[in-house]
Order: sequence, then C-alpha cells, then structure tokens
Amino acid sequence: MKEIILASNNEHKIREIQEILSGFKVVSMLDAGIDIDIIEDGKTFEENAYKKAKTICDMTGKPVMADDSGLCVEALDGAPGVYSARYSGHGDDANNKLLLQNMQDIENRRAYFECDIVIVFPDGKKILEVGKWYGNIASEERGNNGFGYDVIFIPDEYPDKTSAELEPEEKNKISHRARALKALSL
Repeated sequence: MKEIILASNNEHKIREIQEILSGFKVVSMLDAGIDIDIIEDGKTFEENAYKKAKTICDMTGKPVMADDSGLCVEALDGAPGVYSARYSGHGDDANNKLLLQNMQDIENRRAYFECDIVIVFPDGKKILEVGKWYGNIASEERGNNGFGYDVIFIPDEYPDKTSAELEPEEKNKISHRARALKALSL
C-alpha cells in the first residue's frame, strides 16, 4: 500500500480523504511526528494548499498532499472563501450562524464548495486538482453528519437535504474533496 503524508491534523478531513483514497495509507502530520502550525496566508485555496504541502515535503523529503477548501457564496461575492474556517473567528458553529445572518433576506442562495488539492514531490514536481460542489445555502442548520458548513449547504444532487443530512458514503461520492481526489487519478 502506498503511503502519502497529508499536511493536516483535521480529523474530519483526514477521515474523508482516507475513505475516498482507498488504495493509499494517508498519514497525518501528527502520525508522521510533525508538530508545526503552517499559517494559511495565501489569497487563494491553491496558494494555501501548496504552502502546506511544500513545507512538509521540504521537512520530510517525502511526497505530501495538502488541501485547502471552503465555501463560496455568490451573493456575498465569494465570501467566506479562503477565510471559511476563520469566518467568524470562533469556530464552525459561529461561522454557520454568521453566514446565515449575512444571508438573511437574500434570495440568491447559490454557493459552492471548492477544494484545491496539491501534491508536492521531493523532486519539485507539483500536481494540482480542483473540485467544486454546487448547491444552495439553507435558511437554517439541519443534520448531524459532516463538519463545517455541511449543516447549511444543500447540494444540487440532493435538493431536500443538507450535506450534514447525507450519509458519509453519499457525501464522499459527490463532494468537492471527492471530485478533486478522483481527478488526481492516483
């Protein structure tokens, strides 16, 4: 089984990627003995993903995968975008509440999740794939599965459910992360 380091300690993200990339052993930074914080100060998802992968690849001399992803809302000019994880400054629950507050009285609910996955190899080679998952913003939180904005994102494929109401297996077939990982053809 091939092994790849994932430049993340986000348990939800690690679990999702392991489930989608069944032919690989995905190793977290923690499992690889790496305990650093990489500041995501890029202006794009790609810049942030590349910075994380390159930093850990340079430290380990091994291939490293990183992703940066977020929710982009049409009526909010793409916000929260690259600031999705720190939109409110107070975590997932506060992020969802702030987004719903900012969407009050807005008819255009179109949004998409974007995931940019970068793999950096010790020889300097870089692979980038982008996955997008389109849908709408709900008017209230619903569901117990997933994480982040899943409780307020209604995917086009399931117009009566938020992604937090989908079973993980369903989500992992159609999500932005699944699309980017499938495009890698590893």
